[in-house]
Amino acid sequence: MRQLDEIVEQGVAERPFTYEVGDATVPGVLWRPEGATRPTPLVIVCHGGTQHKRSPNVLGLARRLVRHLGYSAASIDAPNHGDRVADPELARAARQDLERRVLDARGAASAPRTMPRDETAWIASHAQAATELSVLLDQLAADGVADERIGYWGLSMGTMIGLPFLASEPRVRCAVLGLACLAGWPGEAQRREAARSITIPVLFVLQWDDQLMTRDAGLDLFDAIGSEDKAMHVFPGGHVDTPLYERDAYDVFFARHLGA
Repeated sequence: MRQLDEIVEQGVAERPFTYEVGDATVPGVLWRPEGATRPTPLVIVCHGGTQHKRSPNVLGLARRLVRHLGYSAASIDAPNHGDRVADPELARAARQDLERRVLDARGAASAPRTMPRDETAWIASHAQAATELSVLLDQLAADGVADERIGYWGLSMGTMIGLPFLASEPRVRCAVLGLACLAGWPGEAQRREAARSITIPVLFVLQWDDQLMTRDAGLDLFDAIGSEDKAMHVFPGGHVDTPLYERDAYDVFFARHLGA
């Protein structure tokens, strides 16, 4: 892992890094308590579709985990996101399409959806991201950053990546998922199988009026998750309307399962 210059702000040390996974160079950011020298609990924070490792919601959550709980947090750019965008025009079109659907006032039941142009590549990119996150855990453990207490947070596309990641990664103890579904998307059978194999505690977030999926589809994914220790938090509003105070629940959830 190649670590870049560290920036410290209000007790949080932010350290960009890159590492290699096969032919790919993966850029990421690590957040740690200022002056930390020992391993800490770690939460992997996975951004949503068309976002990146330093999107405002990722930054806010990562810094909060450091300041409130004394944890470390890490995030990477998923394939074809952030510093890994290969086709800026295609990325801009995807962002505009997502914004159009999120702003659609007709509600989840009738909101149009544009399927990925290359469904095979779309599934493969999520599997690649899952592999990259496992390699990241190897790197952070070797560097003395993370102890055995590891959590995961990823909504929307972060859940689509999280399903294969959590299904194959026994080191993660708990996860926040949501704003995603199985039905009608590429790789439904594989993702459903992955969801069923997840047995760690899960906090699931559902928006009642999500423009990108139906309520029943979100409930279906929650039901498919194999954990006996799972809870759902439901809020009115659309895909991006989860209230900021839900972050209080994230603090409590991670503290309960990873310790303080």
